[in-house]
Amino acid sequence: MTRRPRRPRTNGTNGAAGAAGDAGTIPPPRKGGRARTGAGSLRPARLRPADVVRLGGTGLRTRPLRVFLSALGIAIGVAAMIAVVGISGSGQAEVDRRLDALGTNLLRVAPGATLGGQETRLPAEAVAMIDRIPPVREVAATGATSAKIYRNERIAVGRTGSLTVLAADDTLLPAVGGQVRRGRWLDAATERYPAVVLGATAAQRLDVYTPGTRVWLGGRWFSLVGVLDPVPLAPELDGAALVGWPAARTYLRFDGHPSTVYVRTEDSAITAVRAVLPATANPAKPAEVQVSRPSDALAAREATESALTGLLLGLGGVALLVGGVGVGNTMVISVLERRPEIGLRRALGATRGQIRTQFVTESLLLSVIGGLGGTVLGTLITAVYALSRGWPTVVPVWATAAGVGATLVIGMLAGLWPAVRASRLAPTVALAGT
Repeated sequence: MTRRPRRPRTNGTNGAAGAAGDAGTIPPPRKGGRARTGAGSLRPARLRPADVVRLGGTGLRTRPLRVFLSALGIAIGVAAMIAVVGISGSGQAEVDRRLDALGTNLLRVAPGATLGGQETRLPAEAVAMIDRIPPVREVAATGATSAKIYRNERIAVGRTGSLTVLAADDTLLPAVGGQVRRGRWLDAATERYPAVVLGATAAQRLDVYTPGTRVWLGGRWFSLVGVLDPVPLAPELDGAALVGWPAARTYLRFDGHPSTVYVRTEDSAITAVRAVLPATANPAKPAEVQVSRPSDALAAREATESALTGLLLGLGGVALLVGGVGVGNTMVISVLERRPEIGLRRALGATRGQIRTQFVTESLLLSVIGGLGGTVLGTLITAVYALSRGWPTVVPVWATAAGVGATLVIGMLAGLWPAVRASRLAPTVALAGT
């Protein structure tokens, strides 16, 4: 009877050592060494800015018509805002240019009213007294008459077209900064005879422009000697027929009292002259004299136009908001259409942040395209309008920057929710849509 050989007994240590010697041991990682990483700890690839822009542009290139229509909404809003600001700025530049050419040192003196509301008159010596003020450089006056002007004697009485007939000094035109469009101004030879100069509006309503033409004025024929350009600082002259001061006394029973006195002063003395004009023009009743500055009226008109500009800017902002809604709608539809693409990218390791960045970038690119297009369109509209009116073209830099900045904000807000929605799609759910 044979015995089986007994296996040597080993303790845990020796067994472990033997197993290690037989099977080989995996030495522990050394200090400072790099441990191996498994598949679950892979780091996602990082997208460079150029990659993000390229991905966003790829999404836009695949749907050109939809991109064009969405960008058009943004472009219309930006163009409206820039055109409104540009046209307003061009108009202001034109007013400033005209004021620089015409001067802001013109004062207008007119009779006021009594405490009872009755009309008053300036003394006949008002012009001579005002001319004695040292800083005054030029003084001219017009006087209201009761005469009426018609194109010919067959026109019905009363159909005057709201035109007035005024007696005028021969120094009136240089004092108010007016220009003759056709013919010539009244001079020493014509101011004593039945000769008339028509304002721009008066010539248009009478349809009379050629010097030498006769018009029916005050019950007799007057000869037209000149037609004026519009007078910005004295618009009341545009609708008037101007007759020489001596001729008005002779043929129109003019009483010689001025109804309006125009005063040109030194620029540094405008305030001082304005303060003494009432007492100088009518020493007996200075409270019944009105003194105004025509350039202030132009500034007030510009302020009124600025209020309208604010309204139009509001409309442009609404158009821009509508464009932003269009961008948001485009991005939502894009997310719905591209669910398989989103799922595939997520399955290949794209993170939620990368998906969000991709769609926000698409929205920003779409808005930037619309913003740049609107900037160009608004500038062109401003230039065409300004050139058609003979104005300088002014497009403020801040308006352009604000338009582009507004599109970036709108693009960010419009694309944020669709981007978040796209990033929350699980790969399996998104791929199931295929």
